[in-house]
Amino acid sequence: MKQATTVKQAPAAKQAPAAKKAAPAKKAPAAKKAAPAKKAAAAKKAAAPKKTAAPEKAVATVAPAKARTAESRLGMVRRARRINRELAEVYPYAHPELDFRNPFELLVATVLSAQTTDLRVNQTTPALFAQYPTPEDLAAAVPEEIEELIRPTGFFRAKTKSIMGLAAALRDDFGGEVPGRLEDLVKLPGVGRKTAFVVLGNAYGVPGITVDTHFMRLARRFGWTESDDPVKIEAEVAEIFPKSDWTMLSHRVIFHGRRMCHARKPACGACPITHLCPAYGEGETDPEKAEKLLKYEKGGYPGQRLNPPADYPGRPAPPAPGVAPGAVQRPSGAR
Repeated sequence: MKQATTVKQAPAAKQAPAAKKAAPAKKAPAAKKAAPAKKAAAAKKAAAPKKTAAPEKAVATVAPAKARTAESRLGMVRRARRINRELAEVYPYAHPELDFRNPFELLVATVLSAQTTDLRVNQTTPALFAQYPTPEDLAAAVPEEIEELIRPTGFFRAKTKSIMGLAAALRDDFGGEVPGRLEDLVKLPGVGRKTAFVVLGNAYGVPGITVDTHFMRLARRFGWTESDDPVKIEAEVAEIFPKSDWTMLSHRVIFHGRRMCHARKPACGACPITHLCPAYGEGETDPEKAEKLLKYEKGGYPGQRLNPPADYPGRPAPPAPGVAPGAVQRPSGAR
């Protein structure tokens, strides 16, 4: 019996120390330390929904754009052509707003029109062309004298270099005549596709799309393109309209951009084509307030040309300050 008792107690005595050693493995205090970390993680998750709210707002702001893309290609083309027809009724007198008498004057005036208004160019070119009427005359001029004459147009040193350079190229390479081909015009100093199409369309009757800042803005607002690259816009718009419409389409869209569909405050409430415009509402929609935003003849003010076409309904622009009316006025340019 004693031996049996001893055998039973011996294992118990050996297990006791093992139990004591196993106890530290639980590390209860460590578990308590982990609790604050879990609470901190839970707190961060609770705060997370505040950040995820932003995407919902972003989706809401782009909803109108998605609504535009829902329009079929055929529907967009039909709407675009209808805009062109209705703008033709609004601006039956649309025309180039630079004064000129021949292709050379139009070419020089268009180069000078960069980063300024057509009005400022029209007030400047009479004196310039009075002294330098031909490419030969302009190419042989004293640069400082040209700079002084065109100073009001801004960037006068760079523009002097461009117009004297193109005049020399016309004299040396084209017999003093402005070429009637796009590939030749874009080789001239200071002449890009936009300037070339202005000359081709208005001096030679060759269709072209003039993508200036106004045309670019309205083409995007009308949903004709999503690009901000002038060359891509030109190509995309060319696929929408017949080639025969390109020149007059350019005039109408530019006219509308200058008179109503302004960059900062479009006169939406006074616009006659709002039923066709997916961007309606970007500007002032109140008719009375919108009426006050209209410019040039639509607002009852003078236009940009000193010598506008005979069918222009507005008033001619005034000559440059200090120049007597009629002193250097010229006949209206070709249409």
